[in-house]
Amino acid sequence: TLVASVEPLRLAFYNVENFFDCEDDSLTADEEFLPGGLRGWTPTRFWQKAGHISRVMAYLRFPALVGLAEVENASCLRRLTLVSPLKQAGYAFVHKESPDPRGIDVALLYNPYLFQPLHDTVLVARFNENPTKRSRDVLVVKGLLHGVGVLHVFVCHLPSRLGGEKATSPLRRQVARGMRVYVDSLLKDNPQAMVLIMGDFNDEADSPSLALELGSGSSLYNLTLPMRDQGVKGTHKHQANWGFLDHLLVSQALLSRVDTAVVADPPFLLQADKTWLGIKPFRTYHGMVWQGGYSDHLPLYLDVKSKP
Repeated sequence: TLVASVEPLRLAFYNVENFFDCEDDSLTADEEFLPGGLRGWTPTRFWQKAGHISRVMAYLRFPALVGLAEVENASCLRRLTLVSPLKQAGYAFVHKESPDPRGIDVALLYNPYLFQPLHDTVLVARFNENPTKRSRDVLVVKGLLHGVGVLHVFVCHLPSRLGGEKATSPLRRQVARGMRVYVDSLLKDNPQAMVLIMGDFNDEADSPSLALELGSGSSLYNLTLPMRDQGVKGTHKHQANWGFLDHLLVSQALLSRVDTAVVADPPFLLQADKTWLGIKPFRTYHGMVWQGGYSDHLPLYLDVKSKP
């Protein structure tokens, strides 16, 4: 098993864009990802995608923890960790099936030599204005991080902007508020609790979900803010505009062990943007057309030192 240098420990998040298997799930709308479906998804394309994710993990030097978004199910994760080239890294994973209509979930990959899960749960996304709406649950994993201590990790993928950013903002605020309440209870029990929230928020740092809900009080620090201020482009590009839809938030106790967050942007994750100029993430699909790329998001990570 490959265990990268233990100090410091790398923690990463990556929205992998539509990591579906080729089997029909009768409970979710995954039909477009079946062989013969709209997207022309095939086992060959699945394994290429798994190989792409493996290459990204190798580029990141096999982080101790990786939060993933847009994974269809545990079967995809088993193939990724046990069969694809990533098997050399020896990852285990935590995953809970969520009620998202498209069938995409979040998950946590972890190196069992560097992180021992002690407890996991989900925060179910419930929406006051729309009680029947379903979205991705937030995965919460409490575990022991080698040489660091107990860490509470939240992996989230907030509701999309489909239908308009303003119209959908209350949905993201409600999921963010649920995380805030949980974090507040952790910090009330132990002000020195180490908390990491990572995910695709479908929102910028100054949006209500992040600034008003998770940013209320000053117990959580968004590590994408200093990156943005230093001119880092972002993790995602919409038309001509780069932005940060993916974020890493840490509690004070964890902040003291972290210098900075980084967006990984090696050339193989990017391609020329012929429409809007410059470069853009090299994605797997553009609309329904297969591109053979990696993802429409770039991964981001932080390094944790064992001593503050």
